[in-house]
Amino acid sequence: MFYRFEGMQAHHFNPHLSSATGPILEGETMYFRLVSKRAGTGAELHYHPNELFAFPLKGKVDSIVGRDRRIVQPGTLVHFPPYARHGFKATEDGDLVYLYIKDRTWTLIGAAADEALPDAAPSAVEVARALAAGKYPGQKKDQAKSKAIINGLGNCYYPLIDSLRAPAASAHCERSIEGSNIEFRFVESPAGHVTGEKKAAHEHFIYVLDGELDARVGTKKKRVKKGDVIHVPRGKRWQLAVTSRGPVRYAGVASTARLEAHIDRHGAADNWRG
Repeated sequence: MFYRFEGMQAHHFNPHLSSATGPILEGETMYFRLVSKRAGTGAELHYHPNELFAFPLKGKVDSIVGRDRRIVQPGTLVHFPPYARHGFKATEDGDLVYLYIKDRTWTLIGAAADEALPDAAPSAVEVARALAAGKYPGQKKDQAKSKAIINGLGNCYYPLIDSLRAPAASAHCERSIEGSNIEFRFVESPAGHVTGEKKAAHEHFIYVLDGELDARVGTKKKRVKKGDVIHVPRGKRWQLAVTSRGPVRYAGVASTARLEAHIDRHGAADNWRG
């Protein structure tokens, strides 16, 4: 229920499309990762059927969603709707680190923007085998068969705070962006604030950005701090209490009823291990 990405094995899942590496936590409905990209590297234009949120913690991003290209800094959330054509590269200024949250209606493997999706979602193991055999691990290049969405995506950039080093809010404050499958929350809380549920309606991942929390998931308790991750499965009792050393700042994600219905009906996509 409680994790830290430091010390976990880093994985490079899409070497034919992206330089992204990092550890991963796999929930029932979502993948939750801490991703790194070296300066000047990143993801080529691609797409996937599952929804993705990215929240930069360090560095700057040259981001494209559909036709909208922007330089993004920490504090701004980027939303990639299902099938949206996108690219996400670290600028030359320095390395990039960001939170990466993707639903499990498809695997972690995307398709290049100029190719069709495969009939079944590939796994990271299948991609690695194809590369080892000297084969391109995608489909035949054919822009006409691509399902990538370029137009009509709307504004996918959500500035949540000017800087992650900005002064804390004076009161409990939540900024929420709900996609079709995942809800993202940026939360600031003063000392003594308590939140939680006797029975979690949705799956949650929570990443502590600053400060300390006394966290409980089920019967397990822990004082968590910057860099800690809390995983709350559906149906589990959970509580977050800001310590006297508050305030605290954290990012939280939750599955939506729509995503849960899909997973309950069809199951989660084959996991990244293959």
